Amino acid sequence: MLFRKATLADITGMSRVRMVVKENVLSDPGRVTAEDYRQMLEEKGAGWVCEVAETIVGFTIVDFSDANIWALFVDPDHDKKGIGRKLHDLMLNYSFELGVDKLWLSTGPGTRAETFYRKAGWEQTGITQSGEIRFEMDRTTYKAIVSTSQQTTI
Repeated sequence: MLFRKATLADITGMSRVRMVVKENVLSDPGRVTAEDYRQMLEEKGAGWVCEVAETIVGFTIVDFSDANIWALFVDPDHDKKGIGRKLHDLMLNYSFELGVDKLWLSTGPGTRAETFYRKAGWEQTGITQSGEIRFEMDRTTYKAIVSTSQQTTI
């Protein structure tokens, strides 16, 4: 597995992963365009990908303009290999090192994503108008989680 910063050349692979997920499926696949990815990577945020055999199997993008996790998806054929967690950690480490104080995201209730974010230490702060759970993670909490995790693995 290769984890690296995403580039514009990765948009097709990221879009493919986004379209094969089984949860948080886009009701209108045309809703997220190549231009949306480009803006996120070049103007608003940053992204990371995971490659296996030169194929993108997971990606994440953070939107600094809104302090929001815009995307974190893993191809279902590559579930439960730690890809999502590694992408998550790369994104949060980078964001908080840049000085972001707090990030937020939303996801559907009762999903694997909800469980994932709760286990990763995200705090539920409400419900969005669309009925999704809103989570937040601040830099201080994340650093404490990382510190505790490192101490238990020593």
